Formats: sequence, C-alpha cells, structure tokens
Amino acid sequence: MSLYAVEDSFIIDDLMALFSRQFRSSEQTLLVSGDDEPLYLPKSTQCEFHQVIFAHGFFSSAMHELAHWCIAGDARRQLTDYGYWYEPDGRTLDQQLAFAAVEAKPQALEWVFNKACNRRFYISLDNLDGKPGDDLPFKQTVVDALASYRQNGLPARALLLQKALAHFYRQDSQWLNYEFSIQELGV
Repeated sequence: MSLYAVEDSFIIDDLMALFSRQFRSSEQTLLVSGDDEPLYLPKSTQCEFHQVIFAHGFFSSAMHELAHWCIAGDARRQLTDYGYWYEPDGRTLDQQLAFAAVEAKPQALEWVFNKACNRRFYISLDNLDGKPGDDLPFKQTVVDALASYRQNGLPARALLLQKALAHFYRQDSQWLNYEFSIQELGV
C-alpha cells in the first residue's frame, strides 16, 4: 500500500503549526507543504529557515519527512535532501533492497509518530512502478528498528516531536507505553 494511500481528517495546518511552535526558533526549521516530491532544503540566502517540504499536502507525507528530519544529524541538515541519493519509482530489485535498508529507521519513527496521533501507520516500499519484492522482510526490519529505539531511546528531536504530537492529539506522552505489532503492518 502506498504511503499516501489513506488520507483522512487529520489537519495538515495543525501539524505545521505544532512543528513550528516546537522547532522554528530552536532549529530554525519549518514544515512546508509542497506540490511535488518531498524535499529537504537547508536555509540559504533565499530562505532564512531550513524547510522540510512534504508532498501534495498529505499528512502521511509530512509524518514521513519529519521522521527523516529527526534522524538527520547536524551535518546532514546542512545539505539538500540531507545529502542522500534517491532512486525514483520504478527501482530494480537491488535498488529496492538498498532503499529498504535506509528506510527502516525513518518508518519506525513514523510509526511512533502515528501512534502519538492515534492514527494508523501504513508501511511503504515506495515503488509502485517497480518490483518491490516480498515486503515481509522489510516489515520485520521496521519492527527490528522499532525494537532498537525501545532499547536505546528515540533521537532527541524525535522524542520532542512525539511528545508534542501526543499532547496535541491527547495520547499517552510515554511512547514506550504504545503497543506495536507486525500484524498492524498487514502481515
């Protein structure tokens, strides 16, 4: 299922305002609704803020891009798209395996953020025009990444965002109390 398959009543303006309150001053970063592909832009002479740009105003795209932002270190946040490569839709099986290897941690964070919003999380292999292969190993890798976060803790910005989301959506602020199961991912 596509990352953007189910959009619902979650209000993107609320998410952008919440993010701005939490990170505009401290991180000089804004969450911005874009028209096309997601993109991260560091601040520049054209814009005084770093921008986490998500696709087509979709709440799920914003959550996914925020997960990437929460993982990126200081040096990566000075680079367009954090300096990562991105192979567009239609990837080969080898390209898809490489994609899956770097997507497990962000998607595990995205799952935590969705729980904080009391919202269902949909895993995504993001390869609608290619051959995604068997998605069960990827789902298990995301579960394993989540287990690692449970053991070692969330990155600092991810924890701040999770708590802000939980407060706004009136959920438990202690993410370790959330229940996760691979069955939620459609196994």
